[in-house]
Amino acid sequence: MSVVTMEFSVSKMKEMIKSQGSKRVSEDSAEELADVLETFAGDVSEEAIAVANDKGRKTVRGEDIRDALK
Repeated sequence: MSVVTMEFSVSKMKEMIKSQGSKRVSEDSAEELADVLETFAGDVSEEAIAVANDKGRKTVRGEDIRDALK
């Protein structure tokens, strides 16, 4: 399986953390959140692909993502 590099922008990660009530957000914390989310998204994607394959489809649908999270 090929590895795709995703990138969540540091500025969006800072926005997300601030929206939860933080006044100040370090660059390091925003980068770490991006890394965690990218790992999580990759894991969910792999599981969703397996779910779609089990259902006999090549196309991953929203329902496959939801099923992968169960």
